[in-house]
Amino acid sequence: MKTIDSIPTSKIQRATKLVSTGAKVGVNYLKYYGDKLVNTEDAAKERLNQNNAADIYNGLKQLKGSALKVAQMLSMEKSILPQAYVEKFSLAQFSVPPLSPPLVIKTFKKYFGKHPDELFDTFNATSVNAASIGQVHIATKNGKKLAVKIQYPGVAESIASDLAMVKPIAMSMFNIKGKDSDKYFKEVEHKLVEETNYILEVAQSKEISKACAHISNLKFPKYYEELSSARIITMDYMEGEHLSEFTAHNKDQQKAHRLGQALWDFYMYQIHKLKKVHADPHPGNFLISEKGELIALDFGCMKSIPLEFYTPYFELALPENINNRKYFVNKLYQLEILREDDSKEELEFFTDMFHEMLSLFTQPFHQERFNFSDETFFGKIAELGERYSKNTDLRKMNGNRGSKHFIYINRTFFGLYNLMFDLKAENIKINNYLRLS
Repeated sequence: MKTIDSIPTSKIQRATKLVSTGAKVGVNYLKYYGDKLVNTEDAAKERLNQNNAADIYNGLKQLKGSALKVAQMLSMEKSILPQAYVEKFSLAQFSVPPLSPPLVIKTFKKYFGKHPDELFDTFNATSVNAASIGQVHIATKNGKKLAVKIQYPGVAESIASDLAMVKPIAMSMFNIKGKDSDKYFKEVEHKLVEETNYILEVAQSKEISKACAHISNLKFPKYYEELSSARIITMDYMEGEHLSEFTAHNKDQQKAHRLGQALWDFYMYQIHKLKKVHADPHPGNFLISEKGELIALDFGCMKSIPLEFYTPYFELALPENINNRKYFVNKLYQLEILREDDSKEELEFFTDMFHEMLSLFTQPFHQERFNFSDETFFGKIAELGERYSKNTDLRKMNGNRGSKHFIYINRTFFGLYNLMFDLKAENIKINNYLRLS
């Protein structure tokens, strides 16, 4: 893969790159209007989506950092984005052009004050894995193989300006109006700032690893604080293949069940027992070992769940509460889905919409065991998302719905459901986490 010798770090440099990307998108629309004259609307729209997805991703991968992280987050919204965007943006999970070896050494010395050869017995300056915020290198010390994650230059300093540039796109995509929209973007900005703080990430990694060490078939790397800094993390190198690579060839249903149960227990234990959760559940953050164990990586994005959100959120997972109209409406107000200034039309529309959504999305919690390989269930979720994304009534209303905590909790569940589906995990014990206390 081609490497990168420099990354735009100033506001002007990064803004210029986005402007040039926007110009390419404008050209794509001109082509689209001409394409509609000679081809079908669907065929022309598909080519437009493919061209736009490619140009936007190519621009963002050169910027890296927050802009690319947003693309990664959007790739998990499979029911909202066109497939062309999902496929292209998902590359941001674990497949982006890495920094060149000379830039790696320069960056390492800047962040640690020493050449990597002064810290490790060996250090490979060629990356083995590059993502949105940092890339991983292999090193050795005292006979132990290590993974060294180095943050890209300028990422931490450009978060606010990057989000300001992508904010108009996100607001349009998710029908967010100007009023009260800042709380959502501040939540994303706060989490991205945390993700660039590698001292915090090491602390969170050690905390979750210790708290979840008792869960069967789940492994974590060991982290080394003395070889880490605010922009560098050193941990054990874990042998295994990415979850998406494993699911592409796995035919062993017993192994899929075992891994699925471990993954589900890991998330349910965090959410219900620890009241905080690994809020970045994409395939690049999980490996499968040769023994068939699940290896969890990258605890930079952890979401704490306050009780005032946790309680009404999970009370609505119970069918008797969903089907009690008065109780249901009361919880929607507590979760800020319904607002005091809503019109009668808005109250009825959003009550009915969320009743339909939650009735479907909470189905796994209505049963002792659930089959996450059920294509009908996931087909209904996709259909529901597509239907509301095209709903003209919804586009006219204020899309600022829900507590700011929904952003990462919903992202967690969408990501978890997709991983469970990819694993084809069947007969999963939903409340198995209760016996893990």
